[in-house]
Amino acid sequence: MTVRPEKITLAAVALRAGVSAPTVSKVVNGREDVSPDTRARVIAALEESGYQSPLQRRASAPGQTVVEVVFDALTSAYSVEILNGVLEYAGATDVEVMLSVTSHAGGTPISPERRAQRMVDAGRGGMIVVTSAFSAAQLHAFRRRKIPVAVIDPMNPPPTDVVSVGATNWAGGKAATEHLLQLGHSRIGFLGGPETAECNQARLHGYMAALMAKGLTVNPAYTISGSFRSDHGAQGLKELLSLPEPPTAIFAASDIIALGVLGEARKNGLRVPEDLSLVGFDGTYQAEESIPPLTSVAQPLQEMGRAALRAVLRQIHGEALDSQRVELATHLVIRGSSSEPRPVTSHS
Repeated sequence: MTVRPEKITLAAVALRAGVSAPTVSKVVNGREDVSPDTRARVIAALEESGYQSPLQRRASAPGQTVVEVVFDALTSAYSVEILNGVLEYAGATDVEVMLSVTSHAGGTPISPERRAQRMVDAGRGGMIVVTSAFSAAQLHAFRRRKIPVAVIDPMNPPPTDVVSVGATNWAGGKAATEHLLQLGHSRIGFLGGPETAECNQARLHGYMAALMAKGLTVNPAYTISGSFRSDHGAQGLKELLSLPEPPTAIFAASDIIALGVLGEARKNGLRVPEDLSLVGFDGTYQAEESIPPLTSVAQPLQEMGRAALRAVLRQIHGEALDSQRVELATHLVIRGSSSEPRPVTSHS
């Protein structure tokens, strides 16, 4: 005789949580009109009882694994190369990839609990978050529902139980700055991404370490953080050029920032590298195709995408992970945008 597992009802969950069945239904469907304390009790009761909604039961049936990849925006070569790595590994492992772009969502922001529940109900097996400012509360909402998550270059430090994938940002920042120092530059600017972003902080600290190892003082006026956008590179160069002693070289914390510097330099009649040396970070195809080709710290972007999906799939299959932190090596690629500083001519 076949014994069917007992079906857990909303009423049973409500009894366990000490609330009404309609209240449990509101939580399951991501409604906002439930107090935080009541929501927490209901979520705990749902987890303890093993309740699954009809959509969840349908999604848990055998079939192809679906992983959602979340970008803040899909407009840069950095994002495209990471996505290519994810798609390549997905194709080799018969995984379906769904894309989500948060900056184009519009409307009222979705609460962490509702977004997590929607993913469960849609049958997503796991999630990869790329350079997004997802908060610990948002990530915990996914973890509470046992949705495997991996974050790539997180803006905020993720919870310790969430897998993060990145590159050796500190070593890369140090290598970029050491290259400019070896060429003979001593006035080196830093144009970074968001000030609190983990990867930006590491690249900045690598830059500072290289200067201090050379016995140079870090000039606060030379370090400007902002965003990983080309307009930040353009605006940052304007600010640096307004200084009494502008830098002779710039380390930009992303290739897209460096491209903004290149464009603004041309507008100001500056030649790169004759008048201004420039090093980027990412090693994207844009660095190879720029004029002049951009010296850049190359990240293994496609491998980062593959590593993130590999970590998510291992969690889905219940396998133990070697580490919650995956850090892949960077390397400096020297091209045409960096050279020795122009000799100072005497007017005496």
